[in-house]
Amino acid sequence: MSPAAMLSLCRKHLFGLVGSMFLIMLCFYQWNTSDEKRAESIYQKQEVRKQRLRDICERDKAAFPEEKQGWEDLSDSELRHLLVDDNHGIIFCFIPKVACSNWKRVMHVLNKGEPYQDPISIPQELVHDTFPHLISFPRAEMKAKMKHYTKFFFVRDPFVRLISAYRDKFGTENEYFYHHFGRDIIRLYGNNPNPPKTAAEAFSSGLHTSFYNFIQYLVDPRTNKTWFEPHWRQMHRLCHPCAIQYDFLGHQESLQDDAQQLLTLLKLEDAIKFPSSYENMTAHNSVHDWFRTVPLEDRRELYNIYQEDFKLFGYRTPEELLNS
Repeated sequence: MSPAAMLSLCRKHLFGLVGSMFLIMLCFYQWNTSDEKRAESIYQKQEVRKQRLRDICERDKAAFPEEKQGWEDLSDSELRHLLVDDNHGIIFCFIPKVACSNWKRVMHVLNKGEPYQDPISIPQELVHDTFPHLISFPRAEMKAKMKHYTKFFFVRDPFVRLISAYRDKFGTENEYFYHHFGRDIIRLYGNNPNPPKTAAEAFSSGLHTSFYNFIQYLVDPRTNKTWFEPHWRQMHRLCHPCAIQYDFLGHQESLQDDAQQLLTLLKLEDAIKFPSSYENMTAHNSVHDWFRTVPLEDRRELYNIYQEDFKLFGYRTPEELLNS
C-alpha cells in the first residue's frame, strides 16, 4: 500500500473513531438531559400534589374538624396505620388497596437490613403486621419521629379503589369478610332474610354480595361512615393529611415513577427495587361498567361520602357517573 493510501486509510479510521465518540457523547447527553427533565417533571408533580393538600386543608377546615389542631390531638386508633422504620428514618401510612402489600414488602426488607432481599420474594404471610407501629412508642418518641422522619403515603382514584376492595373481599370466597359484612349485606339489601352461614356455602350455592348491594351498604344512613372498615374507609381518614405534614404523596396511577422518586429521595434507589406492578384489573375505563347497575341517586350519595378524597388528592369528579 502506498504511503498516500495508508494516510488516507488512517484518516478515515481516525474520523470514524472521533465521529463514533461524538455520537456516543451526544446520545449520552440527550439521555441525561431527558432523564433530568423527567425527574424535574416528577418533582413538579409532587409539589403540585402537596400544595393542593395544603390549600384545601386550609380552605376547608370545617370538613376536617378532628385534624385542625394537628396530629398530636389524634387518638392512637386514628394513627394506627402509620408504620415505622427506624433504620432509615421512614414513616409509611398504609392504605389498603393502594399498593399496600408491595410497600409493606419493601418496609419488611428494609427492616431486615443489608444485604436487602428482593421485596417480591417476601411471601404474603410475612407482609402484614411485622413492623413497629408509630403508636407502639411513647408520645415523646412519636413526636420526635414525626418531626425528623420522612413521611409518605400513596392514594388511588376513590371509586377505582372501592371496586378493587369489592372484588378482593366479596368477589372471592373470603370467610372473614363474608361473616362480618357480606352476610348482613345480603340479608339487608339482597332480599334474602336467611343467607348461608359461611362463605363456602354461599359461593357453592351461587350466592354472593353484588356490587350494588355493597354500594347500598355504603350509602345507607345507618352505616357508620366515619369508621368504615379500612379497605373502604376514606383515605384521608386513614392517613390524616390535614394533620400530618407528609414529605411525599404518591399515586397508584403513576406508581412505578413515584416509587422510584421516593426511593431516590430516601437514597435507596441503588439498594432496593420496588416490585413491578401487575396489570391493573380495575382500570378506569371499566368503572362505568361497574356502576351500570347503581342508580344515579346512590352514585351521587357515594360521591358525597368520598368527595374529600377526590378533592384532596386531585382526582377528577366522575361527571359521567353523576349526571347520567
